Amino acid sequence: MLNVLVVDDSMIIRRNLKKMLGELGCNIVAEAANGQEAVELYAKHNPDAVTMDITMPIMTGIEALKEIRKNYSDAVIIMVTSHGQEELVMDAIKSGAKGYMLKPINIDKLTQVFKKAFPNMKFTTSEELLV
Repeated sequence: MLNVLVVDDSMIIRRNLKKMLGELGCNIVAEAANGQEAVELYAKHNPDAVTMDITMPIMTGIEALKEIRKNYSDAVIIMVTSHGQEELVMDAIKSGAKGYMLKPINIDKLTQVFKKAFPNMKFTTSEELLV
């Protein structure tokens, strides 16, 4: 079971991500509303993965990504972004992000990006949930 830190300034996005990650069999260790909180919570919980919004107040997702990767070079951070932020996504990938998802997020997108980031993990898929 993966321990995941969910980071997004939108409470609704955080709630939806936590629900979907739970359906995939992940454990949510903490959630943050900005990049500064993400850096602090990463140090406290050392999660297996982070879903990180790109645009947030106080500290952006890219700034938080760079700060976390400075101290934890093996951190698995998956960026969450909106259409039209391609340049920011490229910056995030160059800075060490392991993948990205475009909003709106659904269980299929989430499953796909987590399977790519963790190829040896078994995730519950949306098809299995329907059985």
